[in-house]
Amino acid sequence: MPEINLLAVAAAALSAFLLGGLWYGPLFGRRWLAACGVSEDALSGRSMGRVFGLAAVLSLIAAANLAAFLGPEADLTFGLFAGFAAGFGWVAAFLGIIYLFEARPLSLWLINGGYATVALTIMGAILGAMR
Repeated sequence: MPEINLLAVAAAALSAFLLGGLWYGPLFGRRWLAACGVSEDALSGRSMGRVFGLAAVLSLIAAANLAAFLGPEADLTFGLFAGFAAGFGWVAAFLGIIYLFEARPLSLWLINGGYATVALTIMGAILGAMR
């Protein structure tokens, strides 16, 4: 892992974590809750510190994985494109398959798939720019 820029991985992970706060908060929070059938009361009973901590760790794992996938020669353009391709072409596509079989609403796929696509696009751009 010597060719992976750990500062870039941390910055990319932080970007996904912060975007998630906006995406599932003021931007689409109420629509997301309605689409997945969860009430705000159900969320309030959970240990949110644990949820946020695990989300941060998973963001780090995703950023490190994307950095390894991009390789040390990636630049901003390649990082941006590869991040988009990973988000839309892999994550959103597979969520779409799963949601079809689970009969989940299109709105939930748009919110979750949209987050994955935007988050990975930004992460790829950061990782490519900070090579």
